[in-house]
Amino acid sequence: MRELLSVEEYLAELKALLHPEPGVETLALAAASGRVLALPVASRVDIPVFDNSAMDGYAVRFADVAALPADLAVVGDVPAGSGEDPEAGPGECVRIMTGAPLPSFADTVVPLEDVTVVGGRIVVTAVPVGPGAHVRRAGEDIAAGALIAQSGTALRPAMLGALAASGVTAVAVHRRPVVAVCATGDELVSDGAPLQRGQIYESNAVALGAALVRDGAEVLRTGPVRDQPEQLVAWLDQAADRADIMVLTGGASVGAYDVVRDVLEQAGGTFRHVRMQPGKPQGWAMWRRTPVISLPGNPVSAVLSYEVFVRPLVDALLGRASNRAFQAVAGMGWRSPAGRRQLVPVRLDTDADGRLIATPSHSRGSGSHLVTSPAMADGYAAVAEEVTEVAVGDKVMVRWL
Repeated sequence: MRELLSVEEYLAELKALLHPEPGVETLALAAASGRVLALPVASRVDIPVFDNSAMDGYAVRFADVAALPADLAVVGDVPAGSGEDPEAGPGECVRIMTGAPLPSFADTVVPLEDVTVVGGRIVVTAVPVGPGAHVRRAGEDIAAGALIAQSGTALRPAMLGALAASGVTAVAVHRRPVVAVCATGDELVSDGAPLQRGQIYESNAVALGAALVRDGAEVLRTGPVRDQPEQLVAWLDQAADRADIMVLTGGASVGAYDVVRDVLEQAGGTFRHVRMQPGKPQGWAMWRRTPVISLPGNPVSAVLSYEVFVRPLVDALLGRASNRAFQAVAGMGWRSPAGRRQLVPVRLDTDADGRLIATPSHSRGSGSHLVTSPAMADGYAAVAEEVTEVAVGDKVMVRWL
């Protein structure tokens, strides 16, 4: 009988298989979208770089506008991008545009809507709240030399913009882990050809390949491998030359034709039963020093097993935090098997009170064959092993899909 493990125990086994991180490469910002920082990055300049105007208006001395009426002569202009630093005496001001450098004489900006223009003069109609009003100070966002991004930071568009604004042009990122994916089974058809009796269209490698791309891996994906040991061995030999991890789906259970199990066990692989539903049968092996993760073949089992066991491995290779759980409220009730952590694809909505509501995405719950269940879901709820029934309003822990 296979050893029965908790989700955490089995994931720890898989993490112990990993080689050191795949390495580091330096990329220009334009090529770094979606990558993960390998080294921290500091700002090269103050942001803002210089004191500048937050409004279109007039640069003034606060003392000249602290009391009304305030009537000032306009003696110059400072457009954005100007390198000029115009002088102005008491009772004088200069027109200034948003983002333009604040003249040395000025300490405040009066917005356009708070003045009346009369010829070459302005009459201020509202006193600014105080010195420094509508002025962005140099370094108030971040100072030169301050850390702007830690290692492990995912380089989303906004972060790339912040790095560019800080004068950074290239970053050190973790190399993408290479993951080979293959579905196994004589019943699988991948070319859209008409199905014969007993055949189904292959979908697991498509879904898992897309998930790996989403998660930052480089994917090696091939057509299905038939239930013939020599074909599986050939695929494993070829993939091991390039991959950091190999992922198989199908043939991991205890059936008479489960070739994956037979081949991997002969290579010293280990197969487990994990206390989760769906996805109980799991297995792993080392093939020419490359970890092989064997996932179940049923579509929901494959997708959710990927989220629980493979996605954290990719995160570890990239040096980033894993997909974090958050709390939601059950929008309907359902049953859960005793002694197993149930994973339920759920839709997420917000109710009138602002609570996040999780509702199973399929009327038949978390059946392992329900391929549309994760397709219609936003995330998946994890129900603890000791819970046998979830009631409307119960709190559940959810992770994004």
